[in-house]
Amino acid sequence: MSKMEVKTSLLDNMIGVGDMVLLEPLTEDSFIDNLRKRFDHNEIYTYIGSVVISMNPYKHLSIYTADKVEEYRNRNFYELSPHIYALADMAYRSLRDQDKDQCILITGESGAGKTEASKLVMSYVAAVCGKGQEVNKVKEQLLQSNPVLEAFGNAKTVRNDNSSRFGKYMDIEFDFKGDPIGGVISNYLLEKSRVVKQPRGERNFHVFYQLLSGASEDTLKKLKLDRDFSKYNYLSLDSATVNGLDDAANFRTVRNAMQIVGFMEDEVLSVLELVAAVLKLGNIEFKPESRVNGFDESRVKDKNDLKEMCELLGIEQAVLERAFSFRTVEAKLEKVSTTLNVAQAYYARDALAKNLYSRLFSWLVNRINESIKAQTKTRKKVMGVLDIYGFEIFEDNSFEQFIINYCNEKLQQIFIELTLREEQEEYVREGIEWTNIEYFNNAIICDLIENNQNGILAMLDEECLRPGTVTDDTFLDKLNTICAEHQHFESRQSKNSKFLTDHSLPHNCFRIQHYAGKVLYRVEGFVDKNNDLLYRDLSQAMYKANHSLMKLLFPEGNPAKVNLKRPPTAGFQFRASVGTLMRNLQTKNPNYIRCIKPNDKKAAHIFTDSLVCHQARYLGLMENVRVRRAGYAFRQAYEPCLERYKMLCKQTWPHWKGPAREGVEVLLTDLQVAPEEYSYGRSKIFIRNPRTLFFLEEKRRQCLEDLATLIQKIYRGWKCRTHFLLLKKSQVVVAAWYRRYAQQKKYQKIKSATVVMQSFIRGWKARKILRELKYQKRCKEAVTTIAAYWHGTQARRELKRLKEEARRKHAVAVIWAYWLGLKVRREYRKFFRANAGRKIYEFTVQRIMQKYFLGLKNTMPSMSPIDKTWPVRPYQFLEGAHTELRRIFHLWRCKKYRGQFTAEKKAIYEEKLEASEIFKDKKALYPSSVSQPFKGDYLEINKNPKYQKLNSVVEEKILLADVVNKINRANGKGAPRIFVLTKNSFVLADQKTGQVKSSVPLPDVCSVSVSTQTDGFFALKLKEGTAAAAKGDFLLSSDHLIEIITKLHRTGVNHDQFNIDISDEFLVQFKQDKVCVKFIQAGPKNGSSAACKRKNNRLLEVCVPSP
Repeated sequence: MSKMEVKTSLLDNMIGVGDMVLLEPLTEDSFIDNLRKRFDHNEIYTYIGSVVISMNPYKHLSIYTADKVEEYRNRNFYELSPHIYALADMAYRSLRDQDKDQCILITGESGAGKTEASKLVMSYVAAVCGKGQEVNKVKEQLLQSNPVLEAFGNAKTVRNDNSSRFGKYMDIEFDFKGDPIGGVISNYLLEKSRVVKQPRGERNFHVFYQLLSGASEDTLKKLKLDRDFSKYNYLSLDSATVNGLDDAANFRTVRNAMQIVGFMEDEVLSVLELVAAVLKLGNIEFKPESRVNGFDESRVKDKNDLKEMCELLGIEQAVLERAFSFRTVEAKLEKVSTTLNVAQAYYARDALAKNLYSRLFSWLVNRINESIKAQTKTRKKVMGVLDIYGFEIFEDNSFEQFIINYCNEKLQQIFIELTLREEQEEYVREGIEWTNIEYFNNAIICDLIENNQNGILAMLDEECLRPGTVTDDTFLDKLNTICAEHQHFESRQSKNSKFLTDHSLPHNCFRIQHYAGKVLYRVEGFVDKNNDLLYRDLSQAMYKANHSLMKLLFPEGNPAKVNLKRPPTAGFQFRASVGTLMRNLQTKNPNYIRCIKPNDKKAAHIFTDSLVCHQARYLGLMENVRVRRAGYAFRQAYEPCLERYKMLCKQTWPHWKGPAREGVEVLLTDLQVAPEEYSYGRSKIFIRNPRTLFFLEEKRRQCLEDLATLIQKIYRGWKCRTHFLLLKKSQVVVAAWYRRYAQQKKYQKIKSATVVMQSFIRGWKARKILRELKYQKRCKEAVTTIAAYWHGTQARRELKRLKEEARRKHAVAVIWAYWLGLKVRREYRKFFRANAGRKIYEFTVQRIMQKYFLGLKNTMPSMSPIDKTWPVRPYQFLEGAHTELRRIFHLWRCKKYRGQFTAEKKAIYEEKLEASEIFKDKKALYPSSVSQPFKGDYLEINKNPKYQKLNSVVEEKILLADVVNKINRANGKGAPRIFVLTKNSFVLADQKTGQVKSSVPLPDVCSVSVSTQTDGFFALKLKEGTAAAAKGDFLLSSDHLIEIITKLHRTGVNHDQFNIDISDEFLVQFKQDKVCVKFIQAGPKNGSSAACKRKNNRLLEVCVPSP
């Protein structure tokens, strides 16, 4: 136990009463009120002794974490608050430590949480048992078997989105250490009628929806299925999708789980093929066809679904079709073949679908058992987990509810017997006198149903096997004859014979008083459902199938082993399997989980009293409490009892040094508890009445309050004394510190006074010396100042003299310079007048040209060849030079631009140039293609492994590869094809598989026709008489039309004359007929892309949206 873990008890901090055995007073109202109180506080588990009541919270609770698993691990059952982990831990420890085989019986109606409870038990056992690679593999396989069985055996009902429609019993096998080594699963009563018909608001089994939602397109194609649920008659549409269920994700989970469990890939595919065959089988419909003898014979309406189903199963279509139209009856050595009418054919179809699916489910269970079975043959310990239908009472109860309720009667019988036996064994083990307990024994009801001579199931089998006309009414008459006097059987006829009138009991019904209440059964369908006949012709047809599983599923169809003996009825088989189950449970120690759903809305925080009360009644919970309380209501080992209540007696408090039993005796004697209220066992104290336990609890509560007060008083006294001593110690410390502080302050004061006096004296001396020094300094400064003033006066006088002399010299120089300039100008004037005009002109022109070239340098256009801008001519006399410079610059930048081209880029521009010559101003689509580069191989066929097959076929260099739409003449719709163009041919291949559909040499192509509009349609016309022209021309559509036609033209010119016809109306040769393809403009409301429609046999009309 960890340091932080606190050991508690079931009785601590209870919300309501954790164990219903201790409920006082015990009434139905107080029982329901206690469940409600605990449910409102998220306490969904409550005990009845060792039985766990589980309420479905319809929400996630954080009580199943790894910490919770550790909290309940190796703990006493009553040590902690009620939890399903406590029961799982008790069962596992009994199996591991005491070598007792265990079984956990989980019951409750649909939606009560049985499946989740079984998962929690298995996950807990997996968490607490041993570890290791092999052990972990076994645990993972056991856990992963659940998703597989849920997919094939669970369905959405009005009560539960994941309702188990079969009963499951799993034996988990352990070795001597308690580690799981394998398991065995048994299934009971799959609701196979759901395969062909579902009530309103419900779905078929999950696997159908998961397959259609989650399988890949390739898988669906192999199985010949479509994702649309509405295409299958066996799938209800009103509840096809369920909130909170992701069928696609669940399908992936199921595939992964099947792989973990051990299914091979071919086995998985075989199972999915059978599921697909069931869906196809539901789409087969029949029509009547009159024969010569006047009888109607059934015929299949549309044979497409029949054909696809036969292909899936490997059956000859004619054999299965005959089995739906004829029935062969064998009697000894005679064979009689009779025709089936439409109603009988539909019955045979549905019977085949139900048998095919139910046998597939049984095969799945057996296959899982092969994978998870224990590999060792040593003795094994076993823990069984039973998850089966609860008691069912509907408005309309039929054969299924009858045998389900029969199974619950048997479970209730064994529950009471084992509970009483467990009580008796504990009393004997503890040496307590056993007293007989009165309770309702439902053996009389079980006998009414299963008696070999006069039981209802025996009479139903007898009615099914007797010759002559057998109906549900004859079966009811037989019941009225034999069971009329039985106290738990009622019918309208038996009531009338007693002169009693009960209008709530219809004529075609009977009523049985079960332990859980009265249930009204409608006999309609009892005989057919019990017979569960599958015509021998269908069995033999299934056996002839080439499918790997069909011979295993229909062994009776083997012609070499024809058995004329009638197969056992459904009731007989179920009674035998229930008997085997009961014998199995008798050998194990039982543990019970009773699941209850609080409301019908599948919503959290809603508690419906009437619904819970109804379930509590038919689960027999009150009866269970009364049985547990008939003897001693509470029992506990001496050690924990003494530990819990020792504070109530001075002799046992605080420590008892003797044996625990003697301490308990002293304790109860001191408390004056009446001796008849308790008994001493060998290891436990037994308390008869809950009032005695509550009396002890109340005394303990009061004593705990007194002890708490005493602890508080002692603690407060200790706290006050500690505080006083701390204050005293602190006072001494504070006084010592204060005295030191006071002396320090006094010393500092004297010291500071001394320092002040010293500073004043030193200051006075310093000021005196300073005055003397200042006086000496002032004398020296005065002498210096007078000398400076004198020197300054002398310098200024000299400077003034020098400046005057300099001014005189400068004036002379200026006057001389002016005179020399005047002389020069007078002599130069005569030369200037002769040459001034020409010089000024040349200078002006030179400056203009210089300015022009500098301006041209700054306003030079870009280096792009398509840039047509050029600076404006500034002067008219520069016109010739301006034009020549523009021409020279354009040629120079074109040369520079061409120098940047690679050979590959040059080829692309040549293609663009050729496209311009072909389509410019002719095709409205051309302008939008100018900016799009020609890529060529858009699919990267050489690199993409998906097209490896196609790459191996095309040996030449691929010039263009793209996805185009091949237009169908019949409906105008396009089918995607891969278009591959090489130097000598073009190829059309399937987009998904890469298989080549057509290969045409380029010399066989005579012309191409396109429209003038923005569409991508083009027609490749072939030369007459060539091999490729036998199938006719090709009408295609592509998003890269301009590039395809340009490349075709470039390659086509090398071979022969190649024409391109651009027109809004042209003819296309389809085999022997010529069809006109006409292009018209449509409004924006018709969509954003061109659409092709077939107008008649000779006209295809293409609607092109207006731009």
